[in-house]
Amino acid sequence: QVQLVESGGGSVQAGGSLRLSCAASGRIFSINAMGWYRQAPGKQRELVASVTSGGTTNYADSVKGRFTFSRDNAKNTVYLQMNSLKPEDTAVYFCNADVQISTVPRRYAYWGQGTQVTVSS
Repeated sequence: QVQLVESGGGSVQAGGSLRLSCAASGRIFSINAMGWYRQAPGKQRELVASVTSGGTTNYADSVKGRFTFSRDNAKNTVYLQMNSLKPEDTAVYFCNADVQISTVPRRYAYWGQGTQVTVSS
């Protein structure tokens, strides 16, 4: 099995910063894409940022210029640096990874347990 463990959530005031981390471990042959999603109360889960194995990064329009996604392939860890946080960024943030677990070319999606980010005005 593959485990994704997130950390770094918390409560900040508007304009503040937080850095989320997500470490993947377990039966990993290779990791393709990884990403951060968020889900606010009463809303659907949405993509925040993602990066492919080739390094192509995508951001939701609402976070462009404020959030930075980075990836440490050697550690199977991704980070989300969140600056200039706004109350509307309040949500549970989930890490996602697209993982190949053996030499069989089939990938599986795994999710972390989520970490709460609360931004007060």
